Amino acid sequence: MASFKVNIPIPAPSGSSAFTQTLKVCLAVPAYGVPAQFVKVSGQTNISLEVPKENKILIEANAIVRYFAAVGSKPWSKSGEEVLRDSALIEFEESGQGIKAAGVAESVISKANFPIVGDPTLPPSPAEIILFSNLWDLASTSASDNGSALSSWLAKIIGTEWAKTGIEQAIIHTADNLVARGGAGKGTVKSTSIPVDDRPRVMIQRIKEGTSMKIRDPNEPILPAPGERNVLITSALPYVNNVPHLGNIIGSVLSADAFSRQEKCNLLYAKARNYNTLYICGTDEYGTATETKALEEGVTPRALCDKYNVLHAEIYKWFDIGFDYFGRTTTDAQTEIAQDIFLNLQKNNFLVEESMTQLFCEKHQGFLADRFVEGTCPKCGHEDARGDQCDTCGLLLDPFELINPRCKLDGTGPIKRDSKHIFIQLDKLQPEIEEWVNKTSEEGQWSKNGRIITESWLKTGLKPRCITRDLTWGTPVPVPGYENKVMYVWFDACIGYVSITANYTKEWEKWWKNKDEVKLYQFMGKDNVPFHTVVFPGTKIGTREGNWTMLHHISTTEYLQYEGGKFSKSRGVGVFGNNAQDTGIPPSVWRYYLLSSRPETGDTQFVWQDFATKNNSELLANLGNFVNRLIKFVNAKYAGVVPDYITSTNNLSFGQYKESVNALLKSYIEELENVHIRAGLEKAMAISAEGNRFLQDNKLDNALFTNSPEKAAAVVGYGLNLIYLLSALIYPYMPATSESILKQLNAPPRSIPDVWDADGMLPGHVIGRAEYLFSRIEEKQVQEWKSRYGGKQEVAAPDAKKEKKKGKSAAKQQNAKQEEAASPSSASTPTTNVEIRPVI
Repeated sequence: MASFKVNIPIPAPSGSSAFTQTLKVCLAVPAYGVPAQFVKVSGQTNISLEVPKENKILIEANAIVRYFAAVGSKPWSKSGEEVLRDSALIEFEESGQGIKAAGVAESVISKANFPIVGDPTLPPSPAEIILFSNLWDLASTSASDNGSALSSWLAKIIGTEWAKTGIEQAIIHTADNLVARGGAGKGTVKSTSIPVDDRPRVMIQRIKEGTSMKIRDPNEPILPAPGERNVLITSALPYVNNVPHLGNIIGSVLSADAFSRQEKCNLLYAKARNYNTLYICGTDEYGTATETKALEEGVTPRALCDKYNVLHAEIYKWFDIGFDYFGRTTTDAQTEIAQDIFLNLQKNNFLVEESMTQLFCEKHQGFLADRFVEGTCPKCGHEDARGDQCDTCGLLLDPFELINPRCKLDGTGPIKRDSKHIFIQLDKLQPEIEEWVNKTSEEGQWSKNGRIITESWLKTGLKPRCITRDLTWGTPVPVPGYENKVMYVWFDACIGYVSITANYTKEWEKWWKNKDEVKLYQFMGKDNVPFHTVVFPGTKIGTREGNWTMLHHISTTEYLQYEGGKFSKSRGVGVFGNNAQDTGIPPSVWRYYLLSSRPETGDTQFVWQDFATKNNSELLANLGNFVNRLIKFVNAKYAGVVPDYITSTNNLSFGQYKESVNALLKSYIEELENVHIRAGLEKAMAISAEGNRFLQDNKLDNALFTNSPEKAAAVVGYGLNLIYLLSALIYPYMPATSESILKQLNAPPRSIPDVWDADGMLPGHVIGRAEYLFSRIEEKQVQEWKSRYGGKQEVAAPDAKKEKKKGKSAAKQQNAKQEEAASPSSASTPTTNVEIRPVI
């Protein structure tokens, strides 16, 4: 029999309704011999059970108990029909009276005709389990009732092995131990007790022995488990020196978040955190750009990083990005791991020392990185061009090309001077890198642009690449004579994934040195591709530590443009992370628009008019309308109670709708498995459209409710279950919207089934109140935002043809810049080779 997964609320203190519900199920598990995993779920208010292979989720403890009695593996277990005939139980539980006094309980026992004594080896009836659970807290904390029938019956129940085991489980699974209230350990019920001190030991022992129970403490780090699906997810580390714009967000962290959430939702239960998926990210903080930005703001690099790390984290939190850990690269772990990798490369003769010519400032006695050199652009004459690019005409530059170059720090004219640096010999590693790429790109189904960029690198031929820089802000180089140099940020940055994980858990090697058990998925813009498919994999190969977790799938995007142009913080053009919050539009709408416009195969545009249209026509008119219309109808016509739709549904034919939904569901799962995030969202919205079509075709309205009550109940039951399915399908994309739907359904999170059978929400369940999921965006708001974020528009050139040609030239320069890192003959190649020798 497949193992059942039971979600238990946190906290569930003794004496609470949540504890009573937990106790019922914990008693039923050993009583009926069913295997179960108990999973603690923070914030959940009721217990729930997923039925394996049946795509059901039961959200009432009583129903779970009856179900376990029906499916128990022992020969004495009752049939489902017999279990549902426990009318005394149903009458008692649904009376709403509860347990107010022992006398009430005794009368219920008498009415239900429970045996006072009986064979303790036989299982209890579901009625006995549920009644005992309601009485437990009262009986275990009160004085003996002088031998009444109630006390005798309780003594009989509590003396059984299944009851002892069930109570043990229930206590372990609660945040507030009964012992603190003088409960189970005091033995107040006929001197029968459970050895309290042994409970933790017994439970731990059972877990070690591999029993069916699996408990994960949400405060413990997520770790891979042998033989299970273990997924490690990273998104390109955002650079710390500025505010991320929408293109940055969709290109890495948001795309990775959507995939991470669907993995967690598919593996077990959404939010149950009993999964083996880890999503790691953090700010990339070393390098020239940080030093430059710190200089501009008049602060130290450390202070700058502290400021922007917090800013980034706050923006991503607002966007509902669910990192398992968001760290940074300026840590001791980064130094330790990066230097260890460096020394292993050195030991294996993959590092060489070369001399290269750079600009040197005699005034402050330091070599100048490209961005620390300013001067006149040789093309357009702009006087403040940087050593790597002219922001006016877009020309990519070598600092030696600048006219009248000067030091950014003090304005002094620099001189040329040779400087020794260390290079990784990617040419020596190319055969192994190429063999790995050919195999992994197929197995992991890399995105098309990821393959093309990588193949371009390999086809051109790899060359030694500089991995050190003349800077002070970076990871120290562990080689004598390099005390005033640091590791080049693009060698160092990818190691940040590893060090951030190490700051999350001391057992980081279980994720990063576990190639057979862990699959690594990485998300980024296309300009970052070669560092993740060539440099970083080559670095790991060169260490000769054969168990490194290697890239499995790379998901890359093109660029998100803004209203036909580029985002520019300096000119105030475009929406940046903090601007999105200022509009008052909730994160779910932003997430939906960005993910539905994800530039997967080509550049896409952020257009305010399109943003409003997607909100109004897709979110509001499709998903919002379907959910709100049906839940309002149930509130108004059924007092919020799910009607008895099962019999009615069996007499009606909804097969065509179910087939359509399941075809879309199958496609949805396939798209997300293949990391086609945008296509997956399209399928989810298509399923919502099917829901609207279903309600329209079946004319759900007051007339149907009055004239055809059975059909109305069937339509409502089918529709509510489709909404429940949608709550899981949209969770990766719009988690807050998913949570709102669950609140309105008054239901716990559910998993994504392989096949949907429209039976997750059972008759009698009480749903919540209807709430609007989305609001209309008006035209005047669109115009206001276009004006606010339009920035400073440049004056059009009088010669249109000349301007068009200039635009094409700038675009070529921009493309060239994006490929600079992908070019083996990039700026990292020495200007003048003086000598080459192995590093010692």
